[in-house]
Amino acid sequence: MKSQSVIEDEIPEKENYVYEIPTSPLIVEVTPQERNILSHVGSLLEQAFKSYENPDYIATLHLHSFQLLPERIARILSRFGTDFSANQYGAIVFKGLLEVDQDHLGPTPANWQSTDYSKLNKYGFICSLLHGAVPSKPVQYYAQRKGGGILHAVIPDEKMAVTQTGSGSKTNLYVHTEDAFLLHQADFLSFLYLRNEERVPSTLYSVRSHGKVNKIMEKLFDPIYQCPKDANYEDETNDGPLASVLYGNKELPFIRFDAAEQIFNENAGQTPEALYNLTEFWNEAKELINSDYIPDSGDVIFVNNHLCAHGRSAFTAGQRIENGKIVPCERRQMLRMMSKTSLIHMRSMTHTDDPYFVMEEHLGKVFDQD
Repeated sequence: MKSQSVIEDEIPEKENYVYEIPTSPLIVEVTPQERNILSHVGSLLEQAFKSYENPDYIATLHLHSFQLLPERIARILSRFGTDFSANQYGAIVFKGLLEVDQDHLGPTPANWQSTDYSKLNKYGFICSLLHGAVPSKPVQYYAQRKGGGILHAVIPDEKMAVTQTGSGSKTNLYVHTEDAFLLHQADFLSFLYLRNEERVPSTLYSVRSHGKVNKIMEKLFDPIYQCPKDANYEDETNDGPLASVLYGNKELPFIRFDAAEQIFNENAGQTPEALYNLTEFWNEAKELINSDYIPDSGDVIFVNNHLCAHGRSAFTAGQRIENGKIVPCERRQMLRMMSKTSLIHMRSMTHTDDPYFVMEEHLGKVFDQD
């Protein structure tokens, strides 16, 4: 994966620019100075607001983002927020964004339920600043851990090792757009890697990597596809309305896609036509998956959830290969945050007393709030 530097004044004029089909995310090498600024800013915000979920902080998030983030990083994210062009891959890797204090972090918990979020408070502030620069607002989904706050620890759980969830490990996690079964899924995602000592590759797939929309893709605009709830649900009944896989602009579309649930779930309930179209598309799309990037501690992947799907390779939690030998290591640990650019258009799907709390259950159906 080729590293790219970003200098704002070097973006060519549109009429002179030759678009190339994007096949990998933009790589931004964060400088030591930018890293120090972020660490200092995180500490200041923690002192001032105590929690990254403080309503006063969230209400003024955009202001803090543009005032406190290093200017280059804020500019990159601000442009990213509205760049849906043919050459926009839909993901940015910020390499070395943070210095993670491994001693303070302590051993990786057995599962996400055991997470001590007091140790993650500073990281929550920094991640939220990134979303604020898009600009977007961090939100939580009842469909994800019954809410669980705006920052989620993603940790391999031995009891869920073979599942198609963030807690899985022993099987490849198929690329998917987050919460493909929701009409108001997150617009943007951030994944902060606290640990990846197993050296697990992250997988990314962009709908833009196909180039122009072809005949196979044209069929995905038809609203004939089941979008089942994901494997986190005990009840995976698929009786919701049908939806399209591609939507938005017909030449530069967005995507709602989950290979594991839409294609490989035997209970998905796809019609023969829908399954055939999805399989044809998958045969093409899987050749475009990028798995070149292995995250390091302190790296952040920032994703447009309408352009780019994400996943990861299979691994054995708590061990890695070193000089041909299996050696123990600390288990993988990642932090996920989700955000929306507007809270207005999904108000019918959010909690009455909290517009940042999305109560959508499945393709427009809302959880009972009583």
